[in-house]
Amino acid sequence: MRKAALALAFGAALTTGACSGMNHTEQRTLSGAAIGAAVGTGIGALSGGLDMGTGALIGAGVGAVGGLVVDQVQESKKK
Repeated sequence: MRKAALALAFGAALTTGACSGMNHTEQRTLSGAAIGAAVGTGIGALSGGLDMGTGALIGAGVGAVGGLVVDQVQESKKK
C-alpha cells in the first residue's frame, strides 16, 4: 500500500507542473491520463492479479481518451 501512495504522490507532482503553456485540449487529455494512471495504479495495488505498472498504463490510456472526449464535448457546446 505504501508503494501505491508513493506512486500516486509522484504522479500528482509531475502532473501539476506539466500543464503550463498547453491549450485546453492538451490539458484535458493530460489530466485525464494522469487521473486514469492514478486510478489504475491504485487498482493494480489493491488487486492481486494486476500489476501496478500495467494498471497505470491501462488507466492512462483510458483516461487520455476520456479527457479528449470531454474536451470535444466542451468545444462542441461552445459552437
